[in-house]
Amino acid sequence: MSDADVIEYAAWGELFFERAVTVERVLAGVNVMADRPIEVGPLGVGPGRLAKVHAKGRIGMATGERVGTLPLRFAVLVPVTFQLVLDLGMDKQRFDADVTVPLLLTVHGRADLAIEVEVAPPRTEDVEVRLKAQGLRASLTQVAAGVDGELRRFVARYVAKEVQKPHITAARVIDVAGAIEKAADSLGPKREQQP
Repeated sequence: MSDADVIEYAAWGELFFERAVTVERVLAGVNVMADRPIEVGPLGVGPGRLAKVHAKGRIGMATGERVGTLPLRFAVLVPVTFQLVLDLGMDKQRFDADVTVPLLLTVHGRADLAIEVEVAPPRTEDVEVRLKAQGLRASLTQVAAGVDGELRRFVARYVAKEVQKPHITAARVIDVAGAIEKAADSLGPKREQQP
């Protein structure tokens, strides 16, 4: 090994983080939520909350990019598509909705030699909702009922709860020490099984 190949421990650690925690790996962790159905409502909307919104949708594949190095951070966008029905009692209006949920993920090193990805829960005001009314009356109703605001609030709460579920939190941890131990065990002589 030449002197040119040797780097400081701190530089090695930074390089390790950048190679171990890539955009592709982060998105693979986030995309454990992809293709999941999501259902909203019925939620009361509009004056007196007399109108009810019910929506069915599906979580799409996330996209993202690295936005920081110290600490290592990723900005991720999670798309959700919905079909909504606004029940006005005597009439039902239909909408399609494209929702984008922004997530900020920060990577931390832990003392047990694990890497953990922290997910900041989305804020309601950061969730983007694009509603497409099916018909003129539906587009007028959309403004009066505040459908997009209710959907924005629901989706922000839903995603905040989802990222805290056990299978999601498990996907956010890379056990580096465990991987090293497993690799080291495979290098030594194999033990014979006792009958």
